[in-house]
Amino acid sequence: MKFDVAIVGSGLAGLSVALHLAQTRTVAIISKRALLDGASNWAQGGIAAVLDSADSHDQHIADTLIAGAGLCEEAATRYIVENGRAAIEWLIEQGVPFTRDASAEMGFHLTREGGHSQRRIIHAADATGHAVQVTLEQKVRAHPNITLFEHHCAIDVITSDKLTGKGVHSGAPHLVGQPRCYGLYVQDEQSGDVLTFEAEHTVLATGGAGKVYLYTTNPDTATGDGIAMAWRAGCRVSNMEFIQFHPTCLYHPYAKSFLITEAIRGEGGLLKLPPEAGSAAGTRFMPAHDERGELAPRDVVARAIDFEMKKRGLDYVHLDISHQTPEFLMEHFPTIYARCLELGIDITQQPIPVVPAVHFTCGGIVTDLAGRTDIPGLYAVGETACTGLHGANRLASNSLLECVVIGRACAHQIAAAPPGESPVLPPWDESRVTNADEEVVIAHNWDELRRFMWNYVGIVRTTKRLERAQHRIKLLKEEIDEYYRNFRITHDLLELRNLVEVASLIVNSALSRHESRGLHYSRDFPDTLPKALPSVLTPERR
Repeated sequence: MKFDVAIVGSGLAGLSVALHLAQTRTVAIISKRALLDGASNWAQGGIAAVLDSADSHDQHIADTLIAGAGLCEEAATRYIVENGRAAIEWLIEQGVPFTRDASAEMGFHLTREGGHSQRRIIHAADATGHAVQVTLEQKVRAHPNITLFEHHCAIDVITSDKLTGKGVHSGAPHLVGQPRCYGLYVQDEQSGDVLTFEAEHTVLATGGAGKVYLYTTNPDTATGDGIAMAWRAGCRVSNMEFIQFHPTCLYHPYAKSFLITEAIRGEGGLLKLPPEAGSAAGTRFMPAHDERGELAPRDVVARAIDFEMKKRGLDYVHLDISHQTPEFLMEHFPTIYARCLELGIDITQQPIPVVPAVHFTCGGIVTDLAGRTDIPGLYAVGETACTGLHGANRLASNSLLECVVIGRACAHQIAAAPPGESPVLPPWDESRVTNADEEVVIAHNWDELRRFMWNYVGIVRTTKRLERAQHRIKLLKEEIDEYYRNFRITHDLLELRNLVEVASLIVNSALSRHESRGLHYSRDFPDTLPKALPSVLTPERR
């Protein structure tokens, strides 16, 4: 398999890179599941950009910096914000059906979400991600220079240190000098065969790592694959302790991680205590936690809900927007209205039961503003990367903006790169492995990992809990590494291997931060240090 560019991941970041490059390059898109099964397709709220004269780049930047609790890279934030309008115009050119508003300057409706000082969220009703993904998917499928590999799972990138044949199946690269990336190994899920993809440029656009936790709004594909692969190859990662918990995930036994968009609160939704709170039932609680009330940033709202639930022994709280007219709700939130109604909840008449759930990985692979990692030939874009935009807490709807802006910059960087020579890549070596005898080991370890990450590395942390998680992770890693070395790989084994690697990065980053900042709140270090510094982990050179 030989291509100019191999892109791992089929979300907005990956598809943006592909479409910008496809006129002049041959592109492979490698997707673990079907093309629309990633987190971008699930995004409800919208895309933040300055699209009205009442707004300004400086206001958007200021809102981002405030939400990021001092850890945003200001230059990166300015670059992404200032390129926001061009990104939106490109999406409109592609045919994305954003919700229109004849009275607005650009002719599109803008909503507001927590942490934003202005209405600047352009959206397609309450299913923006789906509208964007469907539009770009059609373009990608129709392009003659783009080849799709759905149901193909990336295993590891191939760096120059592996060309001796060492480390092909060991999972541990033997770094000698500065490696370069020449492609990657990919398993065809249907046949089980491992394919060698040769590519002068490899782009990791694999999304976040929400499945490392028991409760998440993320799809099943969010197993931190790109972060783990880049770390094993020798790339630095940064700010992995900052895991954003979305404050409002639908609480229902038959609803799997259904997100209730932040725009509900942006349009006047109120958080209240449920009947189980006794005499306090029906009371708003956010004003007691933050003067911005329901429009406080996500970390503040998530901690407030967590506090009220633990204090009162609640399983959930209520989000009430029933004071809006049914016509308004059905027009602005048709997906949420329909899904809740399927489950017996009429949001025009009654509140929505909600709980916090893991939503976004703010840290990731260290990159520049063109997606370049520490390894030449290897790039990372979207949620899997850390550009410095999100700092200690992502501002709502900045993530899809980053996907398009950095995706375009990454494509331009690749297009401008001079051609290089590609060596012959070694095939995948399975000569020393056998079929696994007990797959139940994988299922058990997967469940154990996600449960103790939820219990020990959640919204509120302590050093003792983190150390307990670190110890469990060490034991799991040893078991999984042994399993990986001795048995033929499976889809579940690859994801578990990546999840335990990412869990280790999250815990080690959290232990290194002796303060509370943004999404990382420690009972042992409740104060915020005067100087904000990113947590950067560097792999040992082996």
